[in-house]
Amino acid sequence: MKVFAPRCLAVILLGGLLTPVAAWPASQEKEQSGKKFISFKKSQIKWQDAPSIGPGAKVAVIEGDLKGTEPFTMRIKAPANAKIGVHTHPADEKVTVLEGTLYFATGDKFDAKKATAYNAGDGFIVPQGMPMYAFTKGKPATIQLHGTGPWGINYHDPADDPMKKAKKQ
Repeated sequence: MKVFAPRCLAVILLGGLLTPVAAWPASQEKEQSGKKFISFKKSQIKWQDAPSIGPGAKVAVIEGDLKGTEPFTMRIKAPANAKIGVHTHPADEKVTVLEGTLYFATGDKFDAKKATAYNAGDGFIVPQGMPMYAFTKGKPATIQLHGTGPWGINYHDPADDPMKKAKKQ
């Protein structure tokens, strides 16, 4: 009987120590329940017109709400000979060129000579509020952007804003 009591006490104590460890995976599952696995194929991406970027531009939101304060991932297709005037964004942008060549520069005055050619596989990161501009030449370009929203585009010169140009016509 004297040997049994210490063993019971040891089992009870050991069981009590293991209980939080056994409960931990369940609490992790609850924290992760709001997240989901996202998978997509290039051929299945749904593109929409992106009039705020320019005529012929297309956008596909892969993840997130661009107006929300959450992570987002989106793709933009810029047509051949597109010009995106000097603008800023309210969020940091992490950009990767997926197809074609995007000519990009920072600065508050559009100067094509200062732009750097970014080809498929190249990328750059632009801080929130930094003036920038971009263009394509004879071929379209597709880029992928990600960051934490909200995302938007604010043109320095209202004459560069394609949405305002469309309203005048």
